[in-house]
Amino acid sequence: MENEYRGAMLGAAIGDALGMPYETSPPRTGRKEGGFKKAPRRHPNVNLPAGGYTDDTQISLLVSELFASGNFTPENYRRSLLKLYEEKSLRFPDGTLSAACRHMAADVDKASGCFSTTSGCIPLGLPFALVYDDIVEMRENLVSACSITHTHPGAHAAAISFATLIRFTIDGDENPLHEAQKNAFLEDNSLGIKTGEALRLAEEEISLESALTVIGNDISVYQTLPLSFYLIERYGEEPDFLDIATSVGGNTDTIGFICGAWSGAQYGQTGLPEDLILGLEGREKVETLAKRLYLRYGTKD
Repeated sequence: MENEYRGAMLGAAIGDALGMPYETSPPRTGRKEGGFKKAPRRHPNVNLPAGGYTDDTQISLLVSELFASGNFTPENYRRSLLKLYEEKSLRFPDGTLSAACRHMAADVDKASGCFSTTSGCIPLGLPFALVYDDIVEMRENLVSACSITHTHPGAHAAAISFATLIRFTIDGDENPLHEAQKNAFLEDNSLGIKTGEALRLAEEEISLESALTVIGNDISVYQTLPLSFYLIERYGEEPDFLDIATSVGGNTDTIGFICGAWSGAQYGQTGLPEDLILGLEGREKVETLAKRLYLRYGTKD
């Protein structure tokens, strides 16, 4: 299982880094460019290197470090996130994350979360999936962490659904996408319907271009998560899956993060392209954290 832990964390960071230069850009489904690229001039991520990841991976690594050291609490996450924000180290965070951090900075004792459906708390689902094998316990603790930045039930549902996908994939479930969609529905009816519709489009082999017009690709969890589910179901077995997933435009970094985490959980580190692993920013840190999480939480039985 250590191979899958490493794969999930490396895959998430790789997908994020592949999507990084195309965040907010139009779809480019007709020309999928392989490998890491730098963002174009005037892009918010222009200062990041090729293979550099965004705030999605930053947040996932921050929480993973807290778990690996046995120090995770929602309050410790809150303080660590605020520190990252005050150091101006967060990479192109969405408006909700920025607003929540401003709330913390103004009054650390007041609630900071925003009633928002942006996808900024989805990356929290990855470390929670690697730490908790009990879905009910994972759900309760993940909602508490998400509420630091996001209070909307749809945002919580997306993080829980993503975490369920990764947990069930690692555990070798026959249909982890079904379990993830079911959990999305339990938490938020609208998200459950939209993820179910996305899976139906994939099963009917609707083209990516057509699916994009139905699902959308913006930063809302109601588009980002369903589109990711469509991509996994439709193209997850393709050798250039992550290139396809990060060609969709819009919220490409988070979509790449979700798809990469699933791919790594499904096929392990050994199933990820070696050149992408070697070209990933901070690869050693990601691998070390994955090993620490596995030794602390993945060997409990």
